[in-house]
Amino acid sequence: MKIGFIGLGIMGKPMAKNLIKAGHELIVFDINKTVVEELTKVGAESAESPCDLASKTKIMITMLPNSPEVKEVALGHNGIIEGVTEGSVLIDMSSIAPLASREIAHALKIKGVEMLDAPVSGGEPKAIEGTIAVMVGGKKEVFDANYDLMMAMAGSVVYVGEIGAGNTAKLCNQVVVALNIAAVSEALVLAKKAGVSPDLVYQAIRGGLAGSTVMDAKAPMMMDRTFDPGFRIELHIKDMNNVLETSREVGVPLPLASQVMEIMQAIKQDGCDVEDHSSIVKFYEKIANIEVTR
Repeated sequence: MKIGFIGLGIMGKPMAKNLIKAGHELIVFDINKTVVEELTKVGAESAESPCDLASKTKIMITMLPNSPEVKEVALGHNGIIEGVTEGSVLIDMSSIAPLASREIAHALKIKGVEMLDAPVSGGEPKAIEGTIAVMVGGKKEVFDANYDLMMAMAGSVVYVGEIGAGNTAKLCNQVVVALNIAAVSEALVLAKKAGVSPDLVYQAIRGGLAGSTVMDAKAPMMMDRTFDPGFRIELHIKDMNNVLETSREVGVPLPLASQVMEIMQAIKQDGCDVEDHSSIVKFYEKIANIEVTR
């Protein structure tokens, strides 16, 4: 199967490579020509623009930073909509606002094109492993037809409802992840300040009710002072902006999400915006005047 893939960043590049490993033909586009060249060296074909790419395949995947970039690639000048043919499918795996997904899907529907919003969770390590979690919105029959394709990049692919539902699920995921990282940060800073080894506290509680995938992924990073991004603070801020925007649209107060957003904004001002979101711990370290180490 020939697949078009647009967006070869931290997540998109390994996802595209996993499609090639699964035996799919790939045609790719990215504004970063170096990463396009990297993909062509492992068997992909390059496209001149999203429009060009859309004219050469019936199935397209986008993995882009935010709503404006997806709208531009899908609907803008030289965008997918200008090259696409009736019966094609766009699988947008970016994390964007649910309303934006619905707007893009409506515009493409006029051209006879179906769309799935299929954001992912797991960060770069799971993208490389091919074990990301994918949450999908759109028509169930379109989901069913493309399930195996998405599973070539994933450990789980779950249908959650109509278009926009995938990104709603992703926003819920980002709330839980952000609050979990903040909770781990608070706990480890408390342990350190109280004179108890954060590592031993982590080992003691990880097997109980407090244990989580987030704790196992982020607590070691905090203690080892390794903040190279699996998922950057600036991207989590972007997602939390979409969370709070959506919460206002539907009338749901999110006091804890609002608070962790302010924490991330504070550490962004301290120059941590391109670090992993485990650097949330630095906010707590700063106000407690302590550093979490093993």
